Parts: sequence; C-alpha cells; structure tokens
Amino acid sequence: MTTLHPTIAKVTDRITRRSAERRAAYLDLMQRQRDAGTNRGMLSCGNLAHGFAASGEDKPAIRGGAAMNIGIVTAYNDMLSAHQPYGRYPEQIKLAAREKGATAQVAGGVPAMCDGVTQGQAGMDLSLFSRDNIAQGTAIALSHAMFEGALLLGICDKIVPGLLIGALRFGHLPTILVPAGPMPSGLANKEKQRVRQLYAEGKASRDELLAAEAASYHGAGTCTFYGTANSNQMMMELMGLHIPGSAFVNPGTKLRQELTRAATHRLTEIGWDGDDYRPLARCIDEKAIVNAAIGLLATGGSTNHAIHLPAIARAAGIVIDWQDFDELSHAVPLLARVYPNGAGDVNHFQAAGGIGFVVRELLNAGLLHGDILTVGGSMEAYASEPLLVNDELHWEAAPAETRDDAMLRPVAEPFSPDGGMRLLAGNLGRAIIKTSAVAEDRWTIEAPARIFDDQNQVLAAFKAGELDRDVVVVVRFQGPRANGMPELHKLTPALGVLQDKGFRVALLTDGRMSGASGKVPAVIHLSPEALPGIDGVSGPLAYLKDGDPVRVCAVKGEVVALVDEAEWASRAPAAPPPPALGVGRELFALFRIHADEAEKGGSAMLAAMETVI
Repeated sequence: MTTLHPTIAKVTDRITRRSAERRAAYLDLMQRQRDAGTNRGMLSCGNLAHGFAASGEDKPAIRGGAAMNIGIVTAYNDMLSAHQPYGRYPEQIKLAAREKGATAQVAGGVPAMCDGVTQGQAGMDLSLFSRDNIAQGTAIALSHAMFEGALLLGICDKIVPGLLIGALRFGHLPTILVPAGPMPSGLANKEKQRVRQLYAEGKASRDELLAAEAASYHGAGTCTFYGTANSNQMMMELMGLHIPGSAFVNPGTKLRQELTRAATHRLTEIGWDGDDYRPLARCIDEKAIVNAAIGLLATGGSTNHAIHLPAIARAAGIVIDWQDFDELSHAVPLLARVYPNGAGDVNHFQAAGGIGFVVRELLNAGLLHGDILTVGGSMEAYASEPLLVNDELHWEAAPAETRDDAMLRPVAEPFSPDGGMRLLAGNLGRAIIKTSAVAEDRWTIEAPARIFDDQNQVLAAFKAGELDRDVVVVVRFQGPRANGMPELHKLTPALGVLQDKGFRVALLTDGRMSGASGKVPAVIHLSPEALPGIDGVSGPLAYLKDGDPVRVCAVKGEVVALVDEAEWASRAPAAPPPPALGVGRELFALFRIHADEAEKGGSAMLAAMETVI
C-alpha cells in the first residue's frame, strides 16, 4: 500500500483535530435524524396519503413502504445549457428505479442561475447567495420525510455546492450526484479569446464577438472550459459522490443514459436497510474534503472553490481554511492544463485520460486518500473510465499513459510541482491567487494602485487610456456583504490587453475572479472585505488610496500596501457606495448584512446555523 504524502497527512490531521467537536455534533444529529423519525415509517396516514396521491403506478409500492423511495432534487431549466438535459431525467430515473423494485419522485426543484449569462450584469450580485437559496430549497424538498435516498441533479457554479449543503442536513440518506455532461467542443478557445481581446481593443465588432461566443456556447451541456462548473464535477468524482467516470460524458449519448441508470441502481444498493449502508454524512468526511481540494489543485480548477469547499465542509461539521489549501498546493503537482490554463477543453481532457488518469496517478503517488467511503465502492474505482460493450455499461482501467501530454501528465512529469493556488497575507488582509495560468515572471507585481468601486469604472478608465502603465487595479466593495461578491470576468480582456502591451498588471479585489481568470495575476476574495461589518469596522482595503504602492507576491505569499505605518493609521476609510437596488437584489439584503468572510464560505445561512447547533 502506498504511503500517504506527509503534508497531506499533516493537513488532514489538523483539519480533523480542528473539526472534532463540530463533526461529532453533526454526526450525532444525523444519527438521531435517522432513528427519531425522519422517514416514511413515522408519517401519519394523512401525511403519507398526501405524499403518494399523484404517484400513479408507483402508488402501491410507496404506500406499502417496503421499497426504497428516491427523492430527486433537480436544478432543471431549459435556459441554462448545462441543466437543459435534466428535463427528461426524472422519467429515466423512475424507470431505472422500478428495475430494482424501488420508486422515485421529484422531491423539488431549485434555481440554477448562470454566471455566463449574468457576468458583468446586475444579476450577478445574486450569484453567490443563490447557493444558500439552493441549499434551503434542497432542504425543503427533502423535508417531507418520504425518501430513503436522494439523487441530486445539478452541475454548475453554486448549484452543486448548494445541493450538497442542503442534502448534508439530511446526511442519514445515501445520496448520489448525477451529472449531465459537457457540450461538444465548439470554437477553439484560443480563437474565442482572440476575438474577445480584439473587441476590448475596439478592433472587432459586436456582431463578430457574438458570432464567436455563439460558436463556443452552441448546444446543450456544460460550458467546456475548466471553470467552476466542471471543477464541481471533478470534485464530486474525487469525493466519491458520482458513479465513477461520469463527469465528462456528453449529453444525449447512450453512455450518458446508462450512467444515470447506474446511479439509480447503485442508490438502491446502499440504503440503510442493507449491509452496505453509505449515508452522505459518512461519505463526506475530512478525508473526502481534502481529496476534493487535492483534485482542484492537481487539475488547476476554479478558485471559487476556495469559498465553496469551506462552505460544504461547514455543513458537515468540518473546518477547512486557506492555509490548508496553500500547504496542499505546495505538495500536489499540476497534472492538467485545461483552458484557460491550456489550449484544450474538458472534452480534450477526457479524451487524454481524464479524471480516471488523475485519480490513479494521485493514488499511486500517495497524494490522495484511498480509504474514503464512496458511492462507487472504493476510491480505486474512480481510476477507471466507463464504456459500452454490446450496449452494456462496463469500466476499464484508465490509460497507463496520457494520450496527450500537452493536456495531461503523470506525477513523475507534471506541468508544475505546485498546484498553483496560494494564500497571500499582509496588512491588506488574506487573499487567494491562482498561479497555474500565470507566467512565473508575473507572480510578483509591485506597482501603484488605481482604486475603483465598480468594474464599469475600470473599463471606462481602460478605454480612456488611463491604465496604460504598470498598475495594480483595485476593485473594492465587491465582497459578500457589499454586493454579493460578483464575478469580475468582464475585466479579463481589458487587463489582458494591458499585460500584452508589456505593462506589469495585477487585479486586487474583495470580489471574485474564478477558474476562467486566465493569464493576469488576480488577487481575489480579499478578507476582511472593504465594507464595514456589523461591528462597524472597515477592512484594510477601504484605506487604500490612488497611487499607493502595492506589492502582491505569490512567491512570498504577500499582499501588502507599502505605506508608512503612521500615514496609514491617520487615514479614514473610504465611504462605501450606496446599496444597489433592482433585479431583486434588495430581497437578498438579509444575506448580505449577515454574511461572514470569504474564507469561511461567505454565507449568512451557515454563520447563523452554527449559533443554534
């Protein structure tokens, strides 16, 4: 048996000790939920009759109570390409459940908003808090106590974390995440990026830009770049919550359909009335959370999970922080380069060997916990890829060698010895930087700050030529409490133009710039955020002024304002902009006011939950 890497062992042990009290309380609550009546057997006749009234041919089985009834929680809508395929899944799942003598019902639906549609728009201010809304919706769906297992249908950014956070409050139920897969590859990513940058420079028309975007995002399925959505799918595999190898199989294929069928069949085998009970509360433990972080680092995944993974962990009574990410990053090599960290997309990654190759490499090198409780049987099962043989589902071992070493490499020959996610700390607070797509000569930027309170102000200054110099672009009042911590992808082309002109440029923000951030160094999630908290204290970013020299350094782990201490102490904080109204943002004021810092997950809901448990 391969010996576990000492850093991974040390970080896991620290998380386990740090979490001991909360984790024990959580597991005790889950045990009591199973034993104390959160199930059909404890429902009154009136309760039960309401629950099966419209269940058609499944009514006798649900009424009898002897067979598993599966609760389906779906994020289906037909506006969001990634979730459009889910429209027919409930029918498929019900048929598959009957094959195993079980039943299934749609327990509820949750919203699924798209950062791709809302980025740069007012609606993006709802994005992060939609995760908490989805968690609450999942809890409402499962609260009917009609179910002995759950299938969660969701893929994208906040949706998978939200589904998991909600389902973890019903952690006594065996639960499987069911993906729908990425759309087939469209316009080459480098060409898309080229047109975007030309448009930012005024050298391409809106019609040309729209044509390029439509050729990139062209059909049903997840966007094919390696952003938060596809990082979600990778993490579900590394945590053992998928049927093995199901993350990146395209929608509308026979293989995709058989994997959904297999997920339904498998759920019936891991229920609490059998000898292979695998409840979600036991599957998501400290080792599984560490595995998810390792997978994120090994594949160059989205920095949004520096927020989402701590939130998922909190829901299971586990505490993980950015120091843990940082130390793991120094131990875990970068094995994949998927756009925007490389030329190919997730379909090319899958063709090169995909997650199965990554899992096998990490396990064999002692860089992954192999002893977690997975829905697929064992962690080793995820070192494989699914295929159809005579229309029947089988698995074969992941390829012994990469099929494309520009996309995927073994541990012995990584793209980098470092996972590429660093903690930066200093007199401006704590932040995350992703270095895997950034040239090493730009890991340290020292330049005067230019301060903005809104990303549209940045673009106006860019178009006016005011940023044609070495500069640290600071966009503040973008944290969870200020405006819901929107993504700032709208800035990527403009900052890329400045960097290509030869200027030394970095972004510094208390907002987000996730897995699609690309080649410009982006220091993100800065905490404390600029907006004053409930205690009335502003974050250090509120004291920064135009022209202040700032150093961000991924080598030394620094984010520092190079300002005399006496001068700094004499300053008053900048006044925050008024709260934005419209597009429903005012409905989320409760979430903003009570949200905690990004390092804990940026969640008002989880912060309040911990005061009562």
